[in-house]
Amino acid sequence: MNYRWTFRSKPDESIIQSLKSLLKIPASLAEVLVARGVESQEDAKKFFEPSLDNLHDPFLMDGMEKAVMRILQAVKNKELIWIHGDYDVDGTASASMMLLFLREIGANVEYYIPNRIDEEFGLTIKSVEKAYHKNVGLIITVDIGITSVYALELTNKYKIDTIICDHHEPVYELPDVFCIIDPMKPGCDYPFKHLAACGVAFKMLQGISIKLKSPERSNEYLDFVAIASAADMVPLIGENRILVHFGLEQLNTKPRPGIKGLIDCTHLKLGTIDTSSIIFSLAPLINAAGRVGDARWSVEMMTKKDEVESFQIAQKLERENRRRRTFDEITFEDAIPMADDILKKNPKLKSIVLYSSKWHAGVIGIVASRLVDRYHLPVVLLTNFEPPEGHPKFKTGGVLAKGSARSIYGFDLHKALRVCEHLLLEFGGHKHAAGLSLEIARIQEFREAFEEIAQEQISTEMLVPEIVIDAELKLSELCPAFLATLNKFAPYGFDNNKPIFYSKGVTSSNGVKVVGKNHLKFRAFQSFEIDAIGYNLADKINICTSGRPFSILYNIEESYYNGSTYTQLKLIDIHADE
Repeated sequence: MNYRWTFRSKPDESIIQSLKSLLKIPASLAEVLVARGVESQEDAKKFFEPSLDNLHDPFLMDGMEKAVMRILQAVKNKELIWIHGDYDVDGTASASMMLLFLREIGANVEYYIPNRIDEEFGLTIKSVEKAYHKNVGLIITVDIGITSVYALELTNKYKIDTIICDHHEPVYELPDVFCIIDPMKPGCDYPFKHLAACGVAFKMLQGISIKLKSPERSNEYLDFVAIASAADMVPLIGENRILVHFGLEQLNTKPRPGIKGLIDCTHLKLGTIDTSSIIFSLAPLINAAGRVGDARWSVEMMTKKDEVESFQIAQKLERENRRRRTFDEITFEDAIPMADDILKKNPKLKSIVLYSSKWHAGVIGIVASRLVDRYHLPVVLLTNFEPPEGHPKFKTGGVLAKGSARSIYGFDLHKALRVCEHLLLEFGGHKHAAGLSLEIARIQEFREAFEEIAQEQISTEMLVPEIVIDAELKLSELCPAFLATLNKFAPYGFDNNKPIFYSKGVTSSNGVKVVGKNHLKFRAFQSFEIDAIGYNLADKINICTSGRPFSILYNIEESYYNGSTYTQLKLIDIHADE
């Protein structure tokens, strides 16, 4: 893959010099701070020293007062509360958190997670029917609900009060329900719009805790918010940064039994768990249940009071995840020649829409992401879906197509699908990830409409993946004080990625090795030398061995080996110096 190297716009030099002086940090790190919106000593203090005191008042969220009082009324009257979650990490973590908290304050509560394969997305008619037959007084949806038109009509018919707790953009007019808690809904002036669903649910817990005159009580559940926020790739800025910081602190020092079993199963060490640990170790196991098994297993695991029982469920999820990887690989290998074929026939395509009746619905989202990485184009993968019989949303009956879409930076999937709404039976999601369903007979029509939008909105420049460089760095700046300051930039995630540094005039001081399958390893020298490794960069070996200086882009990371910690450069790309 060839990349565009783009330097961030140079910030005001006076701000850089001011931060450098006030914070006693190098100009390169001051540049990185400014790129993250930090321009004063007060901003820096909030960034480097997150405080729960800086969380927004939950009652600034529209509808919060009404929702909190209704929940407390249900608890007092011993009504059965029905938590309906989604089958991904954000949805199951939200359901687990709400379940534990409500039980703790004396609620009578049960939960429901739909089956990804044979139920529709969102609040499902099957869930509402079950709730009705159990004489439920209040339904609380978490991570879904804002687009569940038909199921919400049914809750009204059955006179079940429903509180929607969601973070997705509304597609249609807001449904007529008891209350909607969603910072993305029109008319909600909540100051921070980018919470994960678990973050929105936490604000509800915060509101309940305040009403119960025990405002600290909700903070015990920030571990769930950290897991969900990292896994759902929400921007780790503002309020999310605070929530994840303290959630990680809890995971590393005092994990609850239901999550300790999962941590033990993944062989993570307490004290070292960060957002990457969540994304690459914890989240895949939690997700595996909903992808190829039963998402309720994840909720049962996370709510266990015994870490041995939690560990046993985590082992089952680990087996499911291995099964998921098999489906993933089969689908990926099947999709590549299909994509290659349509791109060979039409090299000017700016999107890929593929359909196969053979693919497993639980893995098409993952495979779509892998295809975006491979082709750097928006990708929609579709497979077969048999809708619930008699569902009003799927009046045509018979087998339908259900899909997952993933995008490149700058192309808004949600807006694109809204333009194609006349071809779809349902859709929902965000700018970069979405789900949809449609009739199989309309796939080609959808493919053409989606491509037309891509042609209009994706520039030639957008087709070349971009690496945005935070600052130029001299390797000699890499002293202990620099690294100590850099560590304070965590937790890392979307919109607060690990800083990418640029150094030119670099040579190798000890030759260059290809290690593993396709990785480069050498000691980078620029009046100072340090270990560097470039994963999947073996094709750049000629640049490094030409005898001429070269430029590198890299993150700085700490690695652990044989009980020792050492610093190395994790190379992202290499160019020959001109």
